[in-house]
Amino acid sequence: MDFIMGIHKYFYTTLGMGSAFYYAIGFIAVTALMAQWRLYEKCRLPGLAAFVPIWNIKVFLQIVGRPAWQGWLFFVPVWGQLYFLPKVWIEVVQCFGKKSIMDYVLVLALNGLYVMNLAFGESEQYLGPKYNATPLPPPTKLKGARAQMA
Repeated sequence: MDFIMGIHKYFYTTLGMGSAFYYAIGFIAVTALMAQWRLYEKCRLPGLAAFVPIWNIKVFLQIVGRPAWQGWLFFVPVWGQLYFLPKVWIEVVQCFGKKSIMDYVLVLALNGLYVMNLAFGESEQYLGPKYNATPLPPPTKLKGARAQMA
């Protein structure tokens, strides 16, 4: 607990940021959740999974076609965060047809911004899981809305 209080004291008092630091963290968190929600919807998976921790990992792995049991590998100290997570992010990028070294560097360095680009970009389309998995249902296009009388 002293460690967390030390971080708070550093940003709040030493740097003089006050509450702005917490507003910035909140803004980044909300933006990341919106991008993840849209990414899941683009892959024809439930977007609500972005808010539920364990289900989030399962859906994240489902995008690349990995089995759900591999979600436990994210919790292995050091290896899970420094090897497995970047590897899966690169596989997600490959599922969208991005296969250059620059795409891999960008997704690792600017993860949140690159995910927003994949999620909200009109030209990026999900091509399907990288590994053999059960195929996802075909994409559905919204039909033109007809005017209705109230």
